[in-house]
Amino acid sequence: MKNSYSAGVFCCLIATLSWGATFPMMTSALRHLDPYTFTTLRYGFAAIALVIALRLREGKEGLNLKGERAGLAWLLGSAAFVGFGFFVFLGQQMAGENGALTTSIMMATMPMLGILVNGVLRKIVPPAVSIGLIMMSFFGVMTVITKGHYASLFDSPSSYKANALIIFGALCWVFYTVGASFFPTWSPLKYTALTSVLGMTSVLVLNALLYITGLVAVPAVSDFVYVIPHVFYTAFVASFIGILCWNIGNKILTPLNGVLFMDIVPITAFSISAMTGIKPGTPEIAGACITGFALILNNLYLRYRTPKRVVVRTQ
Repeated sequence: MKNSYSAGVFCCLIATLSWGATFPMMTSALRHLDPYTFTTLRYGFAAIALVIALRLREGKEGLNLKGERAGLAWLLGSAAFVGFGFFVFLGQQMAGENGALTTSIMMATMPMLGILVNGVLRKIVPPAVSIGLIMMSFFGVMTVITKGHYASLFDSPSSYKANALIIFGALCWVFYTVGASFFPTWSPLKYTALTSVLGMTSVLVLNALLYITGLVAVPAVSDFVYVIPHVFYTAFVASFIGILCWNIGNKILTPLNGVLFMDIVPITAFSISAMTGIKPGTPEIAGACITGFALILNNLYLRYRTPKRVVVRTQ
């Protein structure tokens, strides 16, 4: 049991560390490539690697969708890879130089968003304490976004779109994480691989429509060459290894505990950004601490209020 729990912690840690490094890296990638094309490349290569791994691990049966809820798997995959890939990185691009810091701290709201999503899907009303801590978490996010100048929320409406897109993308990822519980017989590898492939059908169609309609220009060859290292890291480290570890860890720890590790994402992003010259200010650090503190308090509260099992021994 202890070994299994440790494995879950290790997997969630690997996933969130790899994702924390993604946002600073995307700052330079998004100067050369639009978020839609980058998402197609990132998850396209990751999906191919995952399918190969699934075929080697589980054989032909692992690729079989007969009798399974393929429609739901497609919906969850689309939510993750269109909703997260398109909207989060579009929001980061719109946010400019500090987009990596803002986006990473918004990822730390996922545990609170998970409570709300679980409440809707399971028809469970979150306790009043959790609702209060959700508000505290978002207050921390607002502190990061505004750098402590809360009145600026009303002075710069152009930033609303970027922030709203990032939050919506984070919400899509929460749906994807919680959605794994609807496939209890699937291994984490099968859930990751099949939802990736099915979600990629939506990514490809939408990306093609953006090109055809002229809303997004086809990037130049030099731009594709420039982002090769970015695509390699995000496809094989952050996606293939990261998402697979994430689903393994959440299957062991349950999403309630697993999403708590999203607090590591901004810590990693802040550290890497500082090393590249983009240092978070005092308000941004304070906001990250407020959000992290709210997450920890809520997790401890939910653990405390969960009734303990009583074992009655019989003679």
